[in-house]
Amino acid sequence: MKQLVVHNEGEWTQTALLENGKLIEFAAERVRDHGVAGSFYKGRIVNVLPGMQAAFVDIGLKKNAFLYIDDMLPANLEKQPKVKPSIEQLARKGQQILVQITKEPFGGKGARVTTHYSLPGRYIVYMPQADYVGVSKKVEPETERARLKSLGEHLRRPGEGMILRTVAGGKEDERLSEDLAALRRQWEEITEAAKNSEAPKELYRDLDLAQRMVRDIFDPAVDELIVDSLVQQQKIGAYLESIMPNVQLRLHLHTDSTPLFEAYPVEIQLHRDFGRKIWLPGGGYLVWDQTEALTVVDVNTGRFTGADDSLETTVTETNLEAAEEIARLLRLRDVGGIIIVDFIDMKEEHNRTRVLNRLEEQLLKGRTQSHIVGWTKLGLLEMTRKKVRESGAGLFYEACSTCGGTGRIMIR
Repeated sequence: MKQLVVHNEGEWTQTALLENGKLIEFAAERVRDHGVAGSFYKGRIVNVLPGMQAAFVDIGLKKNAFLYIDDMLPANLEKQPKVKPSIEQLARKGQQILVQITKEPFGGKGARVTTHYSLPGRYIVYMPQADYVGVSKKVEPETERARLKSLGEHLRRPGEGMILRTVAGGKEDERLSEDLAALRRQWEEITEAAKNSEAPKELYRDLDLAQRMVRDIFDPAVDELIVDSLVQQQKIGAYLESIMPNVQLRLHLHTDSTPLFEAYPVEIQLHRDFGRKIWLPGGGYLVWDQTEALTVVDVNTGRFTGADDSLETTVTETNLEAAEEIARLLRLRDVGGIIIVDFIDMKEEHNRTRVLNRLEEQLLKGRTQSHIVGWTKLGLLEMTRKKVRESGAGLFYEACSTCGGTGRIMIR
């Protein structure tokens, strides 16, 4: 059973996705200033850096946004020039430019922006200048992927691009056409606002957290959507009706005296799953250390001693269990950047392959792009994961004022 839980408390909105009672996604956002990822701005280039092949853009936020040269070149690889131009040929100081935020400001860094525009709808991600059609890898069978690809080519105008999302599978042509038409209207409003505005100016902000989660997650596989705010129930109900008309809504208002995140439960799992040491069901455990750009996960057998006399079997079973849990925690914590996993050493190559395959299978369940690089010479597993927003639970934590986040204090 899948449940999407939306909790409102004070200035915060918090969402949790549970699968058979286990927490697999969590996000949080302040009501007054919801996230800016996906939003469009008219910005002014304030600095061009040839040595970094990038430019800084004033979009009206506290820190200037970062625009890399690859985010200015055509999104379609076939249309990119054979010889990459310099940033100075594409951008000049004082130039006004329409940009979209792809990565929110984190810590001391400003937002990352692009000119590869995209607008997500219920069934389609519309890319007004991409000039290609893609289909989600999760759409099955191959005949349905081919149908969607053909339909996308038929619907798009010259120069337009789109990606057919997983929920587009099996949907009739009319539903997809309506979604595309709405996204085109949205894009026209953005470009028209850009023509009539002076930089820096916000032109369009993406949906708030609860609506984004409904748009991106709520599908027939989700059994329930539970909220504890009447206002939120009405707001989400109206949005659901607009994107899924004539579909029986599985939206419920939680009125019990027990707080929502205790009733399901979310709170207890947050405390456990965001710790440094995480126990595995079989008795092994993970040690999780994170820096700004690098996450290291160490796998240990702990209390698990195995069912037979084979050390290789014991180690492999622990690693397989760890692979599943690591994939879930990467999704739950929304970890981005470089990730190194120190699995327990395995002698047999086929066991290493089993662990790698298990991790890949579990990562596919998430919505964020991950890339497994492979095993290093030292037997460590190396991978990367895209990050767009600051981790929801991370917003509720701050470094210890005594140890500065190291977990250690001087004893003399």
